[in-house]
Amino acid sequence: MNDAATSPWWLRLAQAAPVRLVVLGGVLLLMMAVSNGFSAQFAASPLLSAATAAGMVALAIAVYVGFVRLVERRPPTELALRGAGREFGIGLVVGAGLYTLCVLILMVAGIYRIEGLNAWTFLLPALAMTLNSGFFEELLFRGALFRIVEEWLGSWISLVVSSFVFGFVHLMNPAGTVMGALFISIEAGLLLAAAYMLTRRLWLSIGFHVSWNYTQSAIFSGIVSGNEAAQGLFKSVIAGPTLLTGGSFGLESSLVAFLLCTATGVALLIMAVRRGHVVPPFWRRAG
Repeated sequence: MNDAATSPWWLRLAQAAPVRLVVLGGVLLLMMAVSNGFSAQFAASPLLSAATAAGMVALAIAVYVGFVRLVERRPPTELALRGAGREFGIGLVVGAGLYTLCVLILMVAGIYRIEGLNAWTFLLPALAMTLNSGFFEELLFRGALFRIVEEWLGSWISLVVSSFVFGFVHLMNPAGTVMGALFISIEAGLLLAAAYMLTRRLWLSIGFHVSWNYTQSAIFSGIVSGNEAAQGLFKSVIAGPTLLTGGSFGLESSLVAFLLCTATGVALLIMAVRRGHVVPPFWRRAG
């Protein structure tokens, strides 16, 4: 950012962490709401809905990059294109793999059963949802909330704050539960923040988020974070204790997903710490 002694007062005000968080976070939140509205409006045409979501995602990335360059006065390294394909691809594979492993464990336990296949077109309706949730939520919760709070209060406080906020906003979903919000706070909040800390870019966490939600909904017909259930590729039946099935919130509120995702998040966090990617709070940087 610009040196405080040479920056005009209004820029110094705009660059204050709370102001940046409110402005950037507010704009991204509004854009996400608009994009979700378009997706609902065009739900009868999945490809149009997905194309609209992709356009809104591109616009949100442009707004984010513009804000970083104009207000923060730095290159948007967290969205750097070099290495983006590799990190995004790893995120896609790991996110899909984690959810599939959850399903396989429940199948072995006799809790999850696949009874047939739907037409391939059942893969399409979830595209818009996964683009909106994967990109917008990572720009908002990791790109804005986690990053800005981390610059201010350090990595550990930011990890707690961003994870708590990320988890408990899911209470607004139709079948949101306190248990589901708590599980997401820990398993997903930790995993996604650790992915950002490790790479210092958003692509890995975006890949995780997109593929987890898409695999859950479009492939295995699962409930996504307390939203309405929708049929995907596999005709599935899940029945068993709520602690293992997640109940009306979906598999994210199950003990199986909690243990697998939290363990993965801890592993990424350890790697980030070993690479020296932990940011101390401002009072420890004062000297």
